[in-house]
Amino acid sequence: MKKNITHKEDIKLTLGESIFPLLFFLGLLIYGLFLHSLFTGEPGLPLEVLILIAISFSCIYYMYKGFSWDTIQTHITSKVGESVPVILILFCIGVLIGSWIISGTIPMLIYYGISVINAQWIYLFAFLICIVFSLLTGTSWGSAGTIGVVMMGIAQVYDAHLAITAAAVVGGSFFGDKMSPLSDTTNIASLATDVFVFDHIKSMIYTTGPAAICAIIGYTILCFTHGVETDGSNNLESIAVTLAAIESIFNFNILLLLPLIVVLWGSISKKPIVLTLLVSSWVAILLALVFQDFSFRDIIVACKSGFSADMTYVELPPGADVINILNRGGLYNLIEGIVISLLIFAFIGSLDTAQAIQKAINASLSKIQKKTSLMASALTATLFTNLTTSNQYATSFIIGAAFKEKFDQMKINKKVLSRSIEDAGTMMENLMPWTPSGIFMSQTLGIAALDYAGWQILSLSNIVIAYFFAFTGIACFLSEKSTQAHEKEHM
Repeated sequence: MKKNITHKEDIKLTLGESIFPLLFFLGLLIYGLFLHSLFTGEPGLPLEVLILIAISFSCIYYMYKGFSWDTIQTHITSKVGESVPVILILFCIGVLIGSWIISGTIPMLIYYGISVINAQWIYLFAFLICIVFSLLTGTSWGSAGTIGVVMMGIAQVYDAHLAITAAAVVGGSFFGDKMSPLSDTTNIASLATDVFVFDHIKSMIYTTGPAAICAIIGYTILCFTHGVETDGSNNLESIAVTLAAIESIFNFNILLLLPLIVVLWGSISKKPIVLTLLVSSWVAILLALVFQDFSFRDIIVACKSGFSADMTYVELPPGADVINILNRGGLYNLIEGIVISLLIFAFIGSLDTAQAIQKAINASLSKIQKKTSLMASALTATLFTNLTTSNQYATSFIIGAAFKEKFDQMKINKKVLSRSIEDAGTMMENLMPWTPSGIFMSQTLGIAALDYAGWQILSLSNIVIAYFFAFTGIACFLSEKSTQAHEKEHM
């Protein structure tokens, strides 16, 4: 009787055999998300079903190669467990948005934002405001889920290009996240590569700084080419009606800023993000009970299913866009993103059965002889790993462990490696619809990742600059001592 093999070390697969399910998945995505629309003229295929097909294929394939179902299931279960923090944040952001709307916090910020922000510069304002907020908080998700939602609401009132606005929000949020010492991904990238965090941030300025300038120039140009028409009497009348409708539904006062202050305080003091978001939501619920004319049930329902203009007893005037602006949020608002997150982590877990991703990276490292090739390979490996693992934390440690010894051997400062992990990882993740950041941004802002990706100037410029520097050696500190040695000299 043949004995079942249940441990991955008992079965030796070649590199091609190990990564075959991954190649199948990538081919499936290319067809389902891009080519299907091109060939048929129909919308792309549902991402959830594509991932489920990939999971089925991966499990059947590895079982055919000799792995037992128990082994595959163990890897899947372990990886899905890693998605719990992501899912909790998605749940909390949904509750936060619903509570912030019914409390009047988001409506008030939209109302006064429309009054203060020059509509002609909406895209530039969206980019810069999100930079400031994410620098202060160190979180791209928190920035997009709060002030980003406000900017999207303002853009809707002005009938601005929503995909461009979303791209500006995402770009600004990720710039601040990447450059803030409060950011978790910034600290993890420096930790994974043994680089002092402020050396890591200084290194990123060389690539992200020029990319931010490109984004500012780009969004300034877009303000003229895709700008908002505010001169027409119809448009001005529609805006006035919408503002009047918002003011008639909600009661505004300075205390409605408390939920926002809680998020800022929690981020700066490094409190757990889930608890910070929940506390902010509870504060918003209390404010709604005290200041707004909604029933207790309506407030709780807004946290569960999102705010609805049907909850108000105010008769809205014709032409008020308040319904489209404020009908969002709630615990179930991001359910599609949660399902995709669970499925993508399950697929990655199936790949872990044969250590497919690690084998692919190790194979590429063995052939590198030049410094420029090594730096470019670090970028490529990071991009590949992050888009296939959908986990920036895991990517940082996988790439850090795989490359940092090679960087030392070839006498390249490891702050180039830490920078590469963020350039090709943190900054690119938000452009893909199957990654947690892509899912979160599209679900929160209401614009599909593939729709805003082409307008997300910061990340697109950043990766081009990063590769240019890698191939040319510019701003790669090749004449400097390694970061570790530099730190020892100053201890």
